[in-house]
Amino acid sequence: MLALTLGSSVFEWGQKTYLMGIINVTPDSFSGDGLLREEDFVGAAVAQGERQVSDGADLLDVGGESTRPGSEPVSLEDELHRVIPVIRALARKVRAPISVDTYKAEVARQALEGGAMVVNDVWGLRMDPKMAQIVAQSGAALIAMHNRSRPKDAAQEARLGGRYVGVNYTDLVPDILGELQGSVDLALEAGIASDRIIVDPGIGFGKTVEQNLELLDRLGEFKALGHPILVGPSRKSFVGYTLDLPPDQRVEGTASAVTLAIDRGADIVRVHDVAAMRRVVRFADAVVRRRASPTESTARPGHRLG
Repeated sequence: MLALTLGSSVFEWGQKTYLMGIINVTPDSFSGDGLLREEDFVGAAVAQGERQVSDGADLLDVGGESTRPGSEPVSLEDELHRVIPVIRALARKVRAPISVDTYKAEVARQALEGGAMVVNDVWGLRMDPKMAQIVAQSGAALIAMHNRSRPKDAAQEARLGGRYVGVNYTDLVPDILGELQGSVDLALEAGIASDRIIVDPGIGFGKTVEQNLELLDRLGEFKALGHPILVGPSRKSFVGYTLDLPPDQRVEGTASAVTLAIDRGADIVRVHDVAAMRRVVRFADAVVRRRASPTESTARPGHRLG
């Protein structure tokens, strides 16, 4: 895989795991960090973004619509009102690339004009037929995520939040691989360069707790797609239901999921708790990237090669 250049940032796949910081400009984020409750939500978002970059985030992901199980859709006008001022303000303040988390082409278009460099489409170009062309024309990078979320499959529990139940796959990983390849094909057909496509298997989106655990364990199989892999396990319900913990007590479970994801081949991890996860990533990389290096793994002191 080739490196990806976004502004002054170069992402050299395989050299390290990159951190994406989450900025939720919503009133109802499942994780309790929605910034729309703040009177000056733009200022709060910029302050959070600056803090995340200082803590080690390599890029920032700004979203204005909650994707928690059972969440209500947001109108185009409301999403624009939430997201665009934040992206414009962040672009003036931080050097890290900015991603817009949206499946609406018009939101993506205005966000890219406002300074975003990545479109994170949680429906993998399948929701808005104009999205692929918007990304292609802009030269932006694309994160194409797998998603089978359906409101009818969402179940709510007051303490632990929403989760998906009764979601059926013929064969979990091959099904997701095939559907993700379909999104990649849509991107390529629209003219998005192959080296600007990142794939996300969509942990938490239309998968049961057990399916999410299996997906995390088999993440390495997604290397077959030939694109960098992003994983977003942070504070999600599969962590909470596995540990019987609410969203504000899931940092250790998230750390475990991040470590396992890196071991299985993740290139980017999308997280809320950037400072803590930066330490997790650094330690996991010290083992996993060392293992991947022929020089480190075979050329030890006192061992003669050949």
